[in-house]
Amino acid sequence: MDILHSYWRMEYVTSPSDGERGHKNPFAELPKQGDDRAALIVYRGETGYLVLNRYPYNPGHLLAIPYREVPRLQDLHAAERSELMELIIRAQDMLEAAMRPDGFNIGFNIGRTGGAGIPTHLHAHIVPRWNGDNNFLPVIGKTRSLPQALDATWEALRSTQS
Repeated sequence: MDILHSYWRMEYVTSPSDGERGHKNPFAELPKQGDDRAALIVYRGETGYLVLNRYPYNPGHLLAIPYREVPRLQDLHAAERSELMELIIRAQDMLEAAMRPDGFNIGFNIGRTGGAGIPTHLHAHIVPRWNGDNNFLPVIGKTRSLPQALDATWEALRSTQS
């Protein structure tokens, strides 16, 4: 039997729910940390930022997040909407330069029923995909295998910034 070691997953499994964490919003707190590497922030814009997903679907899974906490696209100001799209494009460019994926899944989960883990703070998922990156593990074993550590991914993405 093969054993997969995903030690980082325990942090997610044991993390408090929204109610238990006193409604603290990590997307609002991350930019205030002052250490972009520890926060996994790979780019800061005027109205939003790009951060590595701490619990990724695939290596390089980025989130484009406005600084301002809003739950829906229509709640964003025009400048925030515009920059959010630019952040998504920048994320694709960074991932293509650093990791050369074959494609992307890009989307929003809006509202708890829509799958949003933090429904009060809109964010876009930018997930790089490679031919053959999905095998039987997620389907049958309900397990994902990530071949690269978050620190290594952060380094690769930050190296694309000029």
